[in-house]
Amino acid sequence: MHKPMTTGDFVRSSPLEVATGFVYGLLPRTPLPRTGSTPRQALDDAIRPALLDGPCFVTFSGGRDSSAVLAAAAALARREGHDLPIPVTRRYPDLPDTDESEWQRLVIDHLGLEDWVRFEFTAGETDLLGETARSAVLRRGVVWPAAVHTQGTMYSQLGSGSLMTGEGGDAVLGLRRVTPLTVLRRGRRPSPNLVRRAVDSLLPRPLRRRRAASAGRRSTHARWLRPAALEEHVATLSAEEAQEPLRYDEATWFLSRRRFLDVLAHNQAAEAATYGIRTLDPLIDHGFLAALARSGAGWGYNGRTATMRALFSDVLPEAVIARSTKARFNHAYSGESTREFARSWDGSGVDPELVDVEALREVWLSEEPTMATGLLLHSAWLAAQEDGA
Repeated sequence: MHKPMTTGDFVRSSPLEVATGFVYGLLPRTPLPRTGSTPRQALDDAIRPALLDGPCFVTFSGGRDSSAVLAAAAALARREGHDLPIPVTRRYPDLPDTDESEWQRLVIDHLGLEDWVRFEFTAGETDLLGETARSAVLRRGVVWPAAVHTQGTMYSQLGSGSLMTGEGGDAVLGLRRVTPLTVLRRGRRPSPNLVRRAVDSLLPRPLRRRRAASAGRRSTHARWLRPAALEEHVATLSAEEAQEPLRYDEATWFLSRRRFLDVLAHNQAAEAATYGIRTLDPLIDHGFLAALARSGAGWGYNGRTATMRALFSDVLPEAVIARSTKARFNHAYSGESTREFARSWDGSGVDPELVDVEALREVWLSEEPTMATGLLLHSAWLAAQEDGA
C-alpha cells in the first residue's frame, strides 16, 4: 500500500504516507566510505558550494541545528575569504511558542554578523491553506512535507542564490541505539530509566520491533487513523527502526539509507529551484555523515549536547550548545484558513478506509494541530476545488 510514486520534479506520497504524513522506506545499503576528514572538515566541504554560489542564505530559527550550520558557514567564509552567510529568519509576533529572539540575538552577536534578513508573518500568511500555500498546491499537488508549499513567502523575496538549512539535525546529531550503553560505560550514574534504555538497546531485533510498534500505537496518529491503517503504519515504521545497527558508526551511516531524508532534500530543492534558489542541507550530506560516523567509531558520543560540543564549541556559545528548549511552529501552519475549511469540509478527498473523517476534522479544529495531517488537508482541499469546478 505504501509504494511511493515519482511524478514530475517531486517525489509523490503513497496513500498511507498521505494519511500519516510520513515517508517510509530504506534506500539500498552501501558500505561506509573511508575518509580522512574530520566532521568539521567534511561539513566545510558540504557548505563551501553555497558560499561560492552566493549570495549564501541560511535559514536561521535560533535552534541548535540552524545555529550550527550558520556558525560553521561564517567561520569557513572568514577563513577562506568568502562573503559571509546571511541568516534568514521567519518571525511570528502573535505566536509566543515560536519566539526564539533571545537565542537568535545571542548567536548573531557571537558570530558578529551584520546582515540579517528577518520576515514577520502572521499565522495566516504561512497557514497550510493560506494564499501562498493554496496557489502552490494548485500548481504542485500534494507534496511532502506539506510546509514546502508555504516557502514561497520567503523564496520570492530572497532572489537567486544558495540557501542552506539545518534539516536533519535532530536525526544526525541526536541519540543512537548505543548511546545509553556509551554513557554507562563512561561512568554515568545509572538511573532506572538509563538502565532500561540500555537493556532495550541490546534486545534482539524482533523484540525491539515489537517495543517500537507498541509505542507507535500510542502516538498522535491514533487520533485520526483507522485501526488497520495505524497497525500498518506502526508495523512499517518499527520494522525500519529495528534495523538500526548497534555500533555508533554503523548507525550513523544507516541514516544515509533513511528515505525520508532523501525525499525531504529532493522536494525542497525542487520547490526552491522554481525561484532560482539552490538549497543545500549540509547536516545530511553523505560526506559529513561518513566523517561523523568514523569520528564516533563504535561507541560514539554521550548524547546530543556532547556531539554539539565536540563539533561546534569553537564557533557557538556554550549556552546554545547545551540548551534543552525548542520552539514550536505547528500553530504557524494552522490558522483560521485551516479551521474555516475544516468546519465546512464534506469529508471528500481522503481515503475513509485509512482515515476517520470526523476525528480528522477534530484534529484540524483542535488547539493541538499537527503537521502530520498536512498532506490530508491539502488532499481534501484539492478535492473541494475539483468539486467546485
